[in-house]
Amino acid sequence: MRWPRVDIDTPHGLRQAIAPAVITASRATDIPAFHSGWMLNRLAVGWCRWDNPFGGPSQHVSFAHLRAVVLFTKNPLPGLGLLRELERRGLPFYIHVTLNDYETEGWEPGLPSLDQRVRDFAELSGRLGRERVIWRFDPLLCSEATPPPALLRRLEFLGERLHAHTERFVFSFAHLERYAKVRRNLAAAGVRARSFTTAEMCDMAGRIADLCRVWGLAPAACGEELDFTDCGIERGRCVDPTLLLRLAPDDAELARLYGPRRPGQGLLPGAPGPAGSPKDAGQRKACGCAPAKDIGGYTTCGHGCVYCYANSSPEAGRRNAARVDTRSEALKPGGAESMG
Repeated sequence: MRWPRVDIDTPHGLRQAIAPAVITASRATDIPAFHSGWMLNRLAVGWCRWDNPFGGPSQHVSFAHLRAVVLFTKNPLPGLGLLRELERRGLPFYIHVTLNDYETEGWEPGLPSLDQRVRDFAELSGRLGRERVIWRFDPLLCSEATPPPALLRRLEFLGERLHAHTERFVFSFAHLERYAKVRRNLAAAGVRARSFTTAEMCDMAGRIADLCRVWGLAPAACGEELDFTDCGIERGRCVDPTLLLRLAPDDAELARLYGPRRPGQGLLPGAPGPAGSPKDAGQRKACGCAPAKDIGGYTTCGHGCVYCYANSSPEAGRRNAARVDTRSEALKPGGAESMG
């Protein structure tokens, strides 16, 4: 993205850094659960480094122009100190909490019990407000143990317990054909899974929409190429400009960057998203997110989820999560660098 650039003073000399208005923490790992100490340190320093997972150049990321943060987690309570610091700094934020029910199968071995996660979700909503805590069932994984009817029953059971504590529900389908490593990891764990058929996805989307109407939730499908808007399901926007502006109604800079605009008026690269707001051109075509910069690193999450695409393997994720030094410039395993 063509974010503004600023100079930062690092232990290795003066460096140029991008200065995004919004960061995500993180699409690549669970920072609140495992790496809030690292992020707190980087906020104190004022910048971090992002290492390109595909072998490209690293990028320094300055927080000098930071206006808001979007968080992603499956276990939010270890990150409460980070949330308090964001509030102390006056940084608007909201948090996506993935709360699936694969407890019987043991597919998310590093997580607290399902009952505990439901209680934690309610507690977090009570602290932050239900508009700032988004429930995700992500991914919906079709397997011998979890065919579509079983998944819908589990989703309904959770929704009955969670809908009073949130305003939004986000889901995605596991598209196993896209990720060879996910197929390998599932096979290694003895999980007999498959991709959903188009008919199954359309049927489930309709049933999810019906449930959300009863619960009073706004449903969204994350990164799905199929269009479910006819049944009342929006295209997902995990980085949602409407919600950002709702949380920071007096922030003129956020309004300038993320507010609706006329055709050809876009201030950030990328085709216009819904309502004419900018879209993050660095994401998949079906992604509706507004522009933001992620600061996480892959294969650094310790939950051990068997279906995860962000870890090379559950074992590697657990191993690397324990090896991230809170003093390092980038979120990666290994020894510490100077704090700068």
